[in-house]
Amino acid sequence: MVNVRRRKLKWILFIAFLIAASILGVLMLQKYNGRVHAPVTPVRPGEPGLMRISLFFASPDGSGLVRETAEIDSCGSDLADCIQDAVKKLAGGPLGELAPTLPSTTVINDVQVRDDTAYLDFGNELADGLPGGSSAEMTAVYSIVDTISFNFPQIKKVKFLLDGHEVETLKGHIDLRSPIIPDFSLEKDKNANTAQKQQ
Repeated sequence: MVNVRRRKLKWILFIAFLIAASILGVLMLQKYNGRVHAPVTPVRPGEPGLMRISLFFASPDGSGLVRETAEIDSCGSDLADCIQDAVKKLAGGPLGELAPTLPSTTVINDVQVRDDTAYLDFGNELADGLPGGSSAEMTAVYSIVDTISFNFPQIKKVKFLLDGHEVETLKGHIDLRSPIIPDFSLEKDKNANTAQKQQ
């Protein structure tokens, strides 16, 4: 009789231990997932943390621009710093299947903001590294302008400089003597491109 009670008690303790271990395991897993997969919320310039931005890259077929989400360190209260970080991220190329729009050797010497215009001073590597043709030049210029204006709507125009000097064009096609305004009509639907590939 005593042995039966002891066995029952052992089973009860064993089952209680399993239940407690299971609950503890679930709680630990939830805590871990909360840290690893915590969503990154957009922050305004000047706030600590990460800032979520949209970069405009070339569509796989080269027919227009497609947005890709990226994150940069919050860049402080200086808008010029934010713009420079965003363009550097753009020059780094896409993470997915989109095509880069800028040479990987692109150098940004300086960024200044005056009123609603951003002045971007690039090194000559931007022009030298671009392939010939109007399409490559247009894609490069508008990927920069659209990225800046979309993420920082207070910027309405972008002025291009090369090594501190004004330029007429990068490759002989787009007139850069005046600041460029964004053209979001060049944006293509990423989902439409994916659907066309699957057909």
